Amino acid sequence: MKKLTSSIIGGIAGALALNILHQAVEEFVHEAPRVDLVGEEALSKGLETAGIEPPTGDQLFAATMAADLLSNAAYYSLIGFGKKKQLPWIGTISGLAAGVGALTLTKPMGLSDAPVTRTTATKVMTVAWYTFGGIVAGTVINKLRKSFS
Repeated sequence: MKKLTSSIIGGIAGALALNILHQAVEEFVHEAPRVDLVGEEALSKGLETAGIEPPTGDQLFAATMAADLLSNAAYYSLIGFGKKKQLPWIGTISGLAAGVGALTLTKPMGLSDAPVTRTTATKVMTVAWYTFGGIVAGTVINKLRKSFS
C-alpha cells in the first residue's frame, strides 16, 4: 500500500509541477508551448466524436486542465513501478518520453502540433517541462518511499 500511495502522490506532484510551470511561463514568454490548446482541441474532438456537445470558453479550459492533471498524474504514477534507487532517473526518462511524445504524436492523432512546435524554443520548452514533471514525480516518490521505510 505504501508503494501505491507514494506513486499516486508523486504522480500528482509531477502533474501539478508540469501544469503550474506551463501556465506560469506562458504568461511571460511568447514562445512558451501551449499544451492547453492541444488539450482543448483533443477534448473537443473526442466529445464531438462521442456525440456530446463540448464546453467552450472557461468551461473548456477547466475541463481540459482537469483531464490533463488526471492523465499526467496517472502517467507519472507509473514511475513508482521502478526500483527505489532509480526513481529519479526513471522520472527523467519518463518525462523526456512524454515531452517527445507531445511533439511527435499530435499530428498522427489528428491534432494541430503548432502550439508545441512553433519554434525551436517552443519545442525545447515542451520537452523540458514534461521532463521537469517526471523529475519531480520520481523524486517525490523516492522521498516518500524513504520516509515510509
